[in-house]
Amino acid sequence: MLNFFKIAANTFKESVREPIFALLLMCAVLLIANFPFVAIFVFYDQVKLVVDSSMATTMLFGLFAAVLCSSNTVSREMRDGTVLLLFSKPVFRSTFILAKIAGIMMASLLFVLVCNAASVVALYVAIDPFRVDFMLYYILLGLIVLGAAIGMVLNFAKASSFPAVMTLFMSVALPVMAVAVMIFKTVPPEIILSDFLLAITLLFFAVSAMATLTVVFATRLDMVSNLCVSSVLFALGLMSNYLFQPEAGTLSLIKSVFYALLPNWQIFWLADALATRKNIPLEYLGYAAIYVLLYIGLCSMWAVLVFRDKEIAKDSR
Repeated sequence: MLNFFKIAANTFKESVREPIFALLLMCAVLLIANFPFVAIFVFYDQVKLVVDSSMATTMLFGLFAAVLCSSNTVSREMRDGTVLLLFSKPVFRSTFILAKIAGIMMASLLFVLVCNAASVVALYVAIDPFRVDFMLYYILLGLIVLGAAIGMVLNFAKASSFPAVMTLFMSVALPVMAVAVMIFKTVPPEIILSDFLLAITLLFFAVSAMATLTVVFATRLDMVSNLCVSSVLFALGLMSNYLFQPEAGTLSLIKSVFYALLPNWQIFWLADALATRKNIPLEYLGYAAIYVLLYIGLCSMWAVLVFRDKEIAKDSR
């Protein structure tokens, strides 16, 4: 068990130290922060566009971050043979791959946390269809610049990892700002804050499932192939209700199999419910949690089975 936690912690550290991880995070936050300005030209639908765009950005960039983390910490170690150093110690293959899933999942959840915090701030930046709150916008940009400056100083003075320092600073500063904004600012009347918070909480579940899938593919595929396969599964999962929902007919059994195996991302996408101001019950969060736990468990067992017989640097153990 100690080996599991050590490998998971090291995987998390390696993920947040990757420059591409911090770059993706910064790009996602900047996109989300600027959605209110793009949406100001959409009369009376500004808040809806900000909500939809920020949630979509979080899911899509979360998928990219998960693929990059799994490729850098699983595929690269297998390709270079450095993983054999771990197997020379009392570390089982199942422990290794499950710890990798846990570490990459933690990094992906950190990514979603920062993006969700930026989404909350962006929601308050969009005051009405014709105005934006420039003060909040400048504070959000200032935190990004401050994080980069602190990372630069610590990298120069103490040789700390610039991407890790910037990522960890944003993971603390942006949630604190989001909480402060929710306390001291008035939410736009077009949205119900409690429902919005439930909707963005479901994004943690979606990205967790994505992270587990990317680790499964990383045991056999390189980064580009992993990204292609994961993107296809992401697109099919978004359309699974339309393409594979079981119905009467000769293809009902085949559709049922695909519908059960493919991750249904529509379960975690509640932007439409927010737009129509439908009440989102708290029980729905519990059902979604059960679904994602079962799916993560299934994918974890799949990863263990796939990795068990994987030959690493001509190692046949």
